[in-house]
Amino acid sequence: MNNLKRIMPFVRPYRWQAILALVLLLGMVAADLLVPRLTQQVIDQGVARQDLRMILTTSLLMLGAAVLSALFSVGNTLLSVRVGLGVSADLRRALVRQVQSFSFGNLDRLQTGQLLVRATSDVNMVETIVQMSLRMLTRAPLWMLGSVVMLIATSRQLALLMLILLPVIGGILGFFLNRGRPLFLAVQQKLERLNQVLQENLAGVRVVKAFVRDAHENARFEQANRQLMDENIKVMQFIATLIPTIMFLVNIAVVGALWLGGRAAIVGEFSVGQIVASVNYMSFSLFPMMMLGGMIGPISAAEASAGRIGEVLDSRPEVQEQPNARPLPKVAGRVTFEHVWFSYNHDCSEPVLEDINLVAEPGQTVAILGATGSGKSSLVHLVPRFYDVQQGRVTLDGVDVRDIPLADLRAQVGLALQETVLFSGTIADNIRYGRPEASDEEVIAAARAAQAHDFITAFPQGYDTPVGQRGVNLSGGQKQRIAIARALLMQPKVLILDDSTSAVDVETEARIQEALEEWMARRTCFVIAQRISTVLNADKIVVLDRGRIVAEGTHAELMASSPIYREIYESQLGTNDA
Repeated sequence: MNNLKRIMPFVRPYRWQAILALVLLLGMVAADLLVPRLTQQVIDQGVARQDLRMILTTSLLMLGAAVLSALFSVGNTLLSVRVGLGVSADLRRALVRQVQSFSFGNLDRLQTGQLLVRATSDVNMVETIVQMSLRMLTRAPLWMLGSVVMLIATSRQLALLMLILLPVIGGILGFFLNRGRPLFLAVQQKLERLNQVLQENLAGVRVVKAFVRDAHENARFEQANRQLMDENIKVMQFIATLIPTIMFLVNIAVVGALWLGGRAAIVGEFSVGQIVASVNYMSFSLFPMMMLGGMIGPISAAEASAGRIGEVLDSRPEVQEQPNARPLPKVAGRVTFEHVWFSYNHDCSEPVLEDINLVAEPGQTVAILGATGSGKSSLVHLVPRFYDVQQGRVTLDGVDVRDIPLADLRAQVGLALQETVLFSGTIADNIRYGRPEASDEEVIAAARAAQAHDFITAFPQGYDTPVGQRGVNLSGGQKQRIAIARALLMQPKVLILDDSTSAVDVETEARIQEALEEWMARRTCFVIAQRISTVLNADKIVVLDRGRIVAEGTHAELMASSPIYREIYESQLGTNDA
């Protein structure tokens, strides 16, 4: 239960509601335990003596105990549900906040499908067990303890029989609990896989249809779906033997109680009321074992889920803000890479970038060319500290970016990433994403610079046009231009355009470049592009090959000195005329 202990801090804010729920539960158990004793009185003092008044009085007391038990149960249930829902809401909030604190490196390992399952299914499992803990899980041992005390007071001989059976049933429960946790963990892992396949299928449904891969995707989903079903069947087959086993032992105990009690009653050592009360108390003491047996599945599932939630909450963001970080008073925008080494596995055994030395002066446009996988995006991701270098350093105005508060650093860096992501809301909302307070005039100016204003105003609702899920109602080029406008609106000192015009035509790209000239003149700009025509007028062109800078200079300089650059130029433009 170590994993479930990890959830206790989330219960503390609701401790008074939880305590009141337990008090009501205690009252409910006490009322329930009173009924067999009153039944004994009805039989031994009312029926046996034919005392109708005694029967009526005791029956009314039994009715009162039942009413009290019902009221206490309702109050306990309402409070338990409130605590459980509060804990689950706080857990989801903590998970989302933790994910928001993660760097790209954390998100590379914890994929979207995994995080979705942990924030939904796993949290629901924990919510269920929190509610059960304030109801059945606490009621069962209280009921059992109270029944044992009352049974000892009623018949020590029958109490001894029950005390022999309790450890046996407890051992069976412990065995099933230990064996159940890995089975439920496997179920959650299969559920993660199913979610991942389903998410990919839905997100890429247009690609699936375009390549006529419906059958392949259906088969992939069917495989994940069947694996989840098979794991669930294993769990249910394992748990299915528990309740019948406990029920068999309970029936043996009741039969034994009737046999021993019947013999004692025949010789006058027991009254009929004592036998009835003893059997009731024995059932009361063993029935909680059956309740616990039925909860082995949820307990095991919650233990596994709590461990998976704890894995996310305990994950430390790879990019940490330094305690002595200080904001820059005024940013000019000079970016330098000094002997930078970087790899995604943190040990540089397979470096993505090797010994990078590069300077981007304020107002300078630096273009980065290279084949796919050469490290272009990885290089620019180091500037806003999406990742941290393993060796060397990246500086902004001479200050290591690791010594600048993350919020201040990223406020100075505007990005239009390679993969365009838009959010639900209007087009204006998406452009304002980095600066919610921006005026309408500023939004329009940024859109004009990104060559987005014309197509936006062509929509009936203009800038108030709703953006569909992931921008489904916009073309790739339109989404890219909105992303560029979003980056420009931040008015950053460092602007990064990561292949952000790949989906627009050459003519539109030329207009974007022309419109951006004024913006770029006041900012340090990094431009990653596949088209060499995009970077011809850059102040500095950097050619990357397998993580190393193999050429650096202006277009004219590189045409004269770099065979790799000249080859790229000729392959795209078909001429060697510089």
